[in-house]
Amino acid sequence: MTLHWDIVWQSRWALAEGALYTILLTVLTMAISVPGGILLALLRGSRVKAVAAVATGFVELFRNLPLLLLVYWAFYVLPVLTEISLSPFTTGLVALCLNVSAYNSETFRSGINSIRKGQTEAGLAIGMSRGQVFREIVLPQAGRRVLPILASTWVSLFKDTSLVSVIAVGELAHAAMQIRSQSFRVLEMLTAMAAIYWAMGYPQAKLVDWIHRRYGVRE
Repeated sequence: MTLHWDIVWQSRWALAEGALYTILLTVLTMAISVPGGILLALLRGSRVKAVAAVATGFVELFRNLPLLLLVYWAFYVLPVLTEISLSPFTTGLVALCLNVSAYNSETFRSGINSIRKGQTEAGLAIGMSRGQVFREIVLPQAGRRVLPILASTWVSLFKDTSLVSVIAVGELAHAAMQIRSQSFRVLEMLTAMAAIYWAMGYPQAKLVDWIHRRYGVRE
């Protein structure tokens, strides 16, 4: 077997562009899914049963669907049902946001529910409103508790963005697969793709380890 690693260097700009799309997808997804997760967590805790039921149904639906199926559904089924046709990039972003928002909502809900009831009652006892208690007591503590989990979600999402390559979103996996099919250099391109993902993902994983050590809450 003769290996031609020069194909990796020749394709460096296509791979770099794909890597940038991967980063962009991850950043945009988290930028939308963090506030989306907070909103869903608050709606699930609503005293209005209908609101809580709708939010719960949303979370349980999109949290338990395989992400790949969700990507296919948004790309192929949604245009048929609604006659709304989105670009592959937008479709992939929507699918990722639906899935990650559902997961983030459970992360935030767990963080909020982990705050001892006595702290809330103490805040109310000294004259704080429920809004003030939530902003000044509950949110700061819940934020510290969920930060390590959100960091882990980021790393997981960074790799899961590769699933949108199936609908021709030009991120790293799609770019590498296109070069592979055009050059017939399977081993070289798959190895290069793995190496680039590792090079970008390893520093993030070590940062997550640091966040766990620095901000992890131990009861």
